[in-house]
Amino acid sequence: MEKKPSSEDSASDGSIWGWIVLKGTAASFLCISLFALLVRIAVSLHSYSGAGTPPRYGDYEAQRHWMEITINLPVKEWYRNSTVNDLMYWGLDYPPLTAYQSYIHGLFLRFFDPQSVALYTSRGYESYIGKLLMRWTVLSSDALIFFPAVLYFINVYYYGKPVQRKSSLAWHIAMLLLNPCLILIDHGHFQYNCISLGLTMAAISAIFSDRDLVSSVLFVLALNHKQMSAYFAPAFFSYLFGKCLRQRNPLLEISKLGLVVLGTMAVIWWPYLYSKEAPLEVLSRLAPFERGIYEDYVANFWCTSSVLVKWKILFSSQALRLLSLAATISSCIPSMMMLILVPSKQNFLYGLLSSALSFYLFSFQVHEKSILLPLLPASILAWEKPFIFRWLTSFAMLSMFPLLRRDELILPYGALYGLFVILYYAPGGKLHRSETNTFHATLKSLLLVCSLILHIVYLMVTPPNRYPFLFEAIIMLLCFSQFVFIFVYSNTIQYTMLKLNSQVDNDKKNL
Repeated sequence: MEKKPSSEDSASDGSIWGWIVLKGTAASFLCISLFALLVRIAVSLHSYSGAGTPPRYGDYEAQRHWMEITINLPVKEWYRNSTVNDLMYWGLDYPPLTAYQSYIHGLFLRFFDPQSVALYTSRGYESYIGKLLMRWTVLSSDALIFFPAVLYFINVYYYGKPVQRKSSLAWHIAMLLLNPCLILIDHGHFQYNCISLGLTMAAISAIFSDRDLVSSVLFVLALNHKQMSAYFAPAFFSYLFGKCLRQRNPLLEISKLGLVVLGTMAVIWWPYLYSKEAPLEVLSRLAPFERGIYEDYVANFWCTSSVLVKWKILFSSQALRLLSLAATISSCIPSMMMLILVPSKQNFLYGLLSSALSFYLFSFQVHEKSILLPLLPASILAWEKPFIFRWLTSFAMLSMFPLLRRDELILPYGALYGLFVILYYAPGGKLHRSETNTFHATLKSLLLVCSLILHIVYLMVTPPNRYPFLFEAIIMLLCFSQFVFIFVYSNTIQYTMLKLNSQVDNDKKNL
């Protein structure tokens, strides 16, 4: 039998991965973090969403405008339409924690370049110093929130693991910090997903260290930074509820969690609790129902099935809201029930993946960028299920390709994709096995070739005038099929865990 290489063996072969592993967690994290920051800086030198495209520009201008509004108007006026705050021009449509973040970043910009956040006159402001400062706000947010959350997760996830598994630590850190999708969206397209995802990562880590109250606080913070964090809410609820049911005093445990959640919410929403109307005013901004069930071509059920069923024509907006709500809840319930019945930490991770994909596939008004949420639990599961992580990342990249092409980010897209492949097959983890099933290997190769061809065709071929979005539709269909596959696979894993748990319980009864 062939001997599995240990961390010492990895070091002795002269590889950089072996050297990093032997230096320990701190050295691994520091080395990879510095490289990850350099990669982010390199990507930020390129274009961004809406660069030089008046009158509304894009996401870059939206984030800058929120800074302009929050530092020039009182907090009660941030979400309210008025002569000084035109909500039709990139009005705030994220929860209060995003507004507070915009305020802090706005103070930073005003200190160095007051013109970049001046009321009215700064619309469409794109000076060199303004861009530099804006990019710095994303980079610092990433370094201060997402990076420490990754370190926290690595420490708790690998605590007590055998030496052979610890040899994969550097590889896993690289997969988390150098995920091409998150870097391209935050540091290329321009957003702050690193904050909400970092808070979610920290909440997951707290679960693994059995700090459920701390986890609740962190997840509420994530939810109040971006409402899309609700993609994870069913998994957090089911795991904590199932765990409470197994305690000596379930009602007390549930009450403690409830009080912590309500208390955290009250602190965050305090400036808007002065009347009944104020919080409703904010909430009305968080649900973009007026945009329709889908906007651009996104690889979810509603957009994909619109090829056959014209949802927007056949149903009213109100009916589509109810349909999407029913579909999302229905697709979440099996995973939730299995997690309540088996509230293990490993099942929790698959529950996060199942839940996030449920929302991505069936909820109302999903964006291409929302695939970052299912990618988070997939990246956490990268060591255990490397293929699922690679597969989801590959098709997440493809699904966002039209968006990133519009942003003129083809060069960083290709460079990061190549870097991801190199790092994924790095020798550190020794975890990549050749496919023994010929049919599966052929099918995977065929899908990857199709993906490559679609990239080339989208760049080189002009679609027919009758079907100007033909290639976007084909990309959407291919990616949707793969996201459904991963969704089914994740739920199947949870079902297997449920069956194993039932078998163990039966065996105990028979003893």
